[in-house]
Formats: sequence, structure tokens, C-alpha cells
Amino acid sequence: FLSQNRITLLKAGIFGDLSNLEWLNISNNPLTHIYEDQFDMFVNLQSLSIEDVDIPNISIQMFRSLSNLSHIYFKKFEYCGYSPNVRSCKPKTDGISTFENLLANIILRVFVWVVAFIICFGNISVICLRSCIASENQHHTMAIISLCCADCLMGVYLFFIGAFDIKYCGEYNRHAQLWMESLQCQLIGCLAMLSTEVSVMLLTYMTLEKYLCIVFPFHNYRAGRKQTLCYLIFIWVLGFIIAVIPFWDKQTFGNYYGRNGVCFPLHSDEMEKPGARCYSTGIFLGLNLFAFVIIVFSYTSMFYSVQKTAKTARQFVYNKEVSIAKRFFFIVFTDAMCWTPIFLLKILSLLQVEIAGTIVLWVVIFILPINSALNPILYTITTSSFQERLKLCLKAKCKQTGLRETSQKVFEVYQNPSPPP
Repeated sequence: FLSQNRITLLKAGIFGDLSNLEWLNISNNPLTHIYEDQFDMFVNLQSLSIEDVDIPNISIQMFRSLSNLSHIYFKKFEYCGYSPNVRSCKPKTDGISTFENLLANIILRVFVWVVAFIICFGNISVICLRSCIASENQHHTMAIISLCCADCLMGVYLFFIGAFDIKYCGEYNRHAQLWMESLQCQLIGCLAMLSTEVSVMLLTYMTLEKYLCIVFPFHNYRAGRKQTLCYLIFIWVLGFIIAVIPFWDKQTFGNYYGRNGVCFPLHSDEMEKPGARCYSTGIFLGLNLFAFVIIVFSYTSMFYSVQKTAKTARQFVYNKEVSIAKRFFFIVFTDAMCWTPIFLLKILSLLQVEIAGTIVLWVVIFILPINSALNPILYTITTSSFQERLKLCLKAKCKQTGLRETSQKVFEVYQNPSPPP
């Protein structure tokens, strides 16, 4: 046992004459470096304890020669992925994944499928309904359909996480490192980032558009069809660039999307590269926080403007815009419910406050997708204007069906006239 001996360095080959050693404990030492071939001579080693030791240069090769190793003890759960053949590894979980499963919590393993289905079903339904039913404001409809497409990508991301959780069920640690470094993990992480950022920017754009229409009602600030299309394309291109930037320079960003089992870079830790930390902070506490402040300021100004002008203007002039603004308030409220915990989580992680992985998992699976699930309801299904158009559309369909049935009956009467009495 060499634990708690203030050892800072183990020289290469220091264990050269201990090939028959079965137990080794070097825990709780301020080691600054462990060589890749440090344990190569331990062919009979059965238990290795490296608890409370940071291993920034950890790799699968470091433990590959330990063919008889059955128990290993690390400081962090993520190190377990570098020893895929051991029977037991501790700690057994990081709150996100366990030794056996990609998703640690059985409730979330079920919930991920439920949320994914709700998101995809709701957004696809709105896309179909908005595409089929004519709207007075086509520009607004274009933005909503675009938002639904972005939100739907979050549902696709959750479906993939659920599918890979099933694939690795019972033996996740054998595949953990390969999974987090795989192209599949990088792509679905990129998909989640694309969905998140495009959704945030679209919501900001739609809020600003509504702000200009309500606060400055006598100015022609409403964008035309071409302008709206250009704005939407720009938002999608910018969101795509934000999502793929970490692929460009592995030296700067490292394995940006593959730092946990759910492939989403929400939590910062000491293993995160400085470039990746700056980038992640710029996105979540820069762009997203700035967008959130703009949205809150815009709606505060809108309600103040409506309250101020309603006393002198005719009420029906503002009824339509006010009803939309009230509906948008609930969207902003859900945004606050979604993003406030994320901002706090990011700030705490930057301050190096220890955050349980379970909290991160709940945020990624439940809190982050909450907007994607609720936006179709708030933007379309609950709006009075959409409900009226839907009723008119259904009535028109019923009338057409009734006319066809009547015409068919008349045709049958003429074809088969009844005999005279």
C-alpha cells in the first residue's frame, strides 16, 4: 500500500520487479503524471486503486496489459471508460451514466422516450396544420414553421439518446469511451446544439418583430416575405456554424461533444480544454443570456406601451396585438423556466462548484427540451386566431362533403327513377 504518502512522481519502470503483485493502492497521492506504460509489468494484478488522483493523460493503453485486473478504483467515473474489461469499477456512476447503462436513472430512461415523442408529434402536427391552413400573416407562419423544425431536432436528439441507451444496456462501460469518441455521439450533440441555438435566435427574432409592431404601431417595421426568408436562412446558417465550430480544431476544443454519455457540453470541469470552456461560456452565458435579456426587455416594453396607449386609443385597434403579446408572455415565462437553471448551472461549473451529474442529466433530458415540447402548444394550438381558422376550414370541408353527398343522391335518383304508381 502506497496510499497517502505524498508521492508526486512515479518514475518509469519503478515497478519492474513486481510482476507477481496482485494488489496495488496508490490512492490519495498528489501525483502529477502517470506514464502510459506505468502498469505494463503487472500481468497478475487483480486490484488497482488510484482514488483521489487526477489522470489528465489517461488512455486505454495505460491499462491494456492488465489482463487479470478485476477491480479498479478511480477518482472520477469517466475514467472507468478507459478500462472497459474490468468486472468492477468505482465510482459506479457520475449521475449521468452508470457502469451498466448510458442513462443512470430508470425514470429518465423511460422519460427520454416520452419527451421525444411529445416534441416530435407536437411540432410535426403544427408544421402540417400551419402548412395546410391559410393564414393572414404568412411571414409569422414561416417563422413558426421554422421554429417547429428546430424544436423537432431536439426530439430527434432524444430519440437517438434513448436508442443508444437500449443498445448499450447492461454493458455500457465496455463501449463508453468508444461511444463518446464516436462520430454518432459528435453528430447528435451537434444536432442538439443546432436545435437549441436556432430556437433561441428564432424566438428572439419573433419577439423583436412583435415588439416593433406593438411599440411603434404607426411605423412600417414589419418585414416583407423576402426579408423574413433572408432572416430565417441567416439564423439557420449561424446556428449551423455555431454547432460545427468544435469540429474544426480538435487541439482547441478536444472532444467537445463527447465529454459525457449524453453528448451535450453543458457542464464545465477541469478536464475541459480552455478553448472549449471559453466557447461554451460564450454560447450559454454570452449569446443565449443576451437573447434572454432582449426578450425580457422587449416584453416589458410591449406591456408598458399597451397599458399607456390603451387609455387614449380604441381598444379594438390593439386587441389582436395584445392577445398575441399575452400569449408570447407565457412563451417567455417557459423560456425563463428553461434557461435560468441552465445559466445558474453554467456559472456554478465555471466557479468550480461541484455539481451532481444527476442534476446535469435532468437538465438535459427534461429542462432543456421543455420549450421544444411547449412551443407548438403556445404558438399554435391555443391561439384563438388559429382555432377560428381551423373551425372555418373544418366547416368548409363538411360543406364540401355534404354537397358531394347531395349531388351523388340526385345523380342516383336520375339514374334510377322510381316507377310511376
